[in-house]
Amino acid sequence: MTKGLLHHLELYVSDLNKSIEFWGWLLEELGYKTYQKWDSGQSWKLADTYIVFVQTEQRFLDIPYHRSRVGLNHLAFQAESHEQVDDITNKLKNNNNTILYPKQHPYAGGHNHYAVYFEDPDCIKVEIVAP
Repeated sequence: MTKGLLHHLELYVSDLNKSIEFWGWLLEELGYKTYQKWDSGQSWKLADTYIVFVQTEQRFLDIPYHRSRVGLNHLAFQAESHEQVDDITNKLKNNNNTILYPKQHPYAGGHNHYAVYFEDPDCIKVEIVAP
């Protein structure tokens, strides 16, 4: 165990089924495995880190998430290679997911920053970046 590494991340989502469908294949592409499942949530784990998705209670769904508000801006995951970024990009497009910053893709993060940016079902920005 390495001190200071991220242990887990828990995200509340507006529609658990949509989030599981969206995140499941993506996290598995990145090497995560299903870790826990229960009626109102599911998690995936890679090494010692896991990511949890929990259904938000109806009474808290009145104000949707927006990354420009205080809180989480985006999640960034390390890809194995440029080819993996390209493969994930193609899968996102084939599933009708919008690629953010299409005119700058795959260098929207800068000249030496090869990545794809997109949003999950709750509009949480996600980045997959190559080494």
